[in-house]
Amino acid sequence: MKVLELKPLESEQLEATVELDRRSLGGMWTIEGYRREMNSPNSDLFILRQMISLPAPCQPPSSQIVIPEPMAIPPPILSSPVLGVGCVWAILDEAHITTLAIDPTFQRQGWGSVMLHALLKAARKRELEWATLEVRVSNLGAIALYQKFGFEAVGERKRYYQNPEENALILWRKGLQRSEFQQKLADWEQEIGDRLQKTGWRLQRNVV
Repeated sequence: MKVLELKPLESEQLEATVELDRRSLGGMWTIEGYRREMNSPNSDLFILRQMISLPAPCQPPSSQIVIPEPMAIPPPILSSPVLGVGCVWAILDEAHITTLAIDPTFQRQGWGSVMLHALLKAARKRELEWATLEVRVSNLGAIALYQKFGFEAVGERKRYYQNPEENALILWRKGLQRSEFQQKLADWEQEIGDRLQKTGWRLQRNVV
């Protein structure tokens, strides 16, 4: 089964993240912008990537000494390019989801839910009460995802996006500290895991 890793962005993934931003968002953020958010105490910035295990080394002949199983060295792990990115700002009691992008090749496979769930979970951990974000009015797939997670439209920002120029739909989600939201997070986590498993993926969360 393939392994999808969720982890905080680190310096060595900055260039790959900017490349993903270019492919998915048309180059919304620069490398300096991602570095700033990576180092900000008020931001949570996560990436998704596939973890790839190298083949295990050949076993020695039975006549040779073999390392006991508990001491065996696991095969090294490589990581693929960045396939998803998400960022949330903490502003007073509000969580502002500023970025959420999935590599076009892997869209519509539930990975957006993986990232959105992680951002909302981080917001709850910071004891924030509300979540808000902007999305292109034409991005019906993303709007449906946000609505599934309880977001509601509250207005528009005229000509908010460029290349092409387009209005932004403003979405809000309240009640992040309520007990029922905590249960929702648990339910979504189970649902996300089940969907990934059906498509041959297992999620590995390497976030605090």
